[in-house]
Amino acid sequence: MTGVLAVAGGTASGKSTLAEALSLHHPETIQLVHIDDFYVPSHDPREGVWTVSANGCPVLDWNHPGSIDQAAVATAIDAAVRSGVRLVVVEGLFALTLPAVASRATWRVYVDTPDDVRLARKILRKIEVQRQDPRLSLLNYLASGRQRHAEYVAPSRDRADLVVDGTAEEREMLADVMRLVGPVLADPVPQASPRARGRGQATAALGLSAWPASGLGPRLQTSPSGV
Repeated sequence: MTGVLAVAGGTASGKSTLAEALSLHHPETIQLVHIDDFYVPSHDPREGVWTVSANGCPVLDWNHPGSIDQAAVATAIDAAVRSGVRLVVVEGLFALTLPAVASRATWRVYVDTPDDVRLARKILRKIEVQRQDPRLSLLNYLASGRQRHAEYVAPSRDRADLVVDGTAEEREMLADVMRLVGPVLADPVPQASPRARGRGQATAALGLSAWPASGLGPRLQTSPSGV
């Protein structure tokens, strides 16, 4: 039987790094679904929730769950489950907020990281990885990002089966989660039918992605949003 692990937490909390670490330790038995891959089109103001950026431009509100295509997320999860892997890991800001994800989750994990640490990580990522001026992110964080986290992400901590310390060493986070999902990873892998394998191969078209084998690291968020 395939289990579904939902991993939530604020921006730069470490949730993506945790999910990627799990996948790298069990590459043949885990399928990742990144909720970040399922935002509605950012060029169509008729879809999703929109806000005004600190630079005065209307933008998709990346920090609002209403900007996620829930139907597409549900389709991706179901396809991953049918592919025959032992565990599907669904990670994102709203992994414990969106009904389409929560209703499919066997286990729920929240990565809890102090706001100041998350903000520092976000700014360092903007400077060192994306080579961007962090000023706009800071202004958007003050204008709406902080409030959105408090309203839509932080409360989902109470829905978690396990709360992980996002400032802990990676091995400690992995050990905590493995106590939760270890049994399903120890089960024999069911043989998927050719039809099911075909569906699994098609998941790339549904927006599933995997971290390169070269190493771990936080997924890049190219949105103009704050933390």
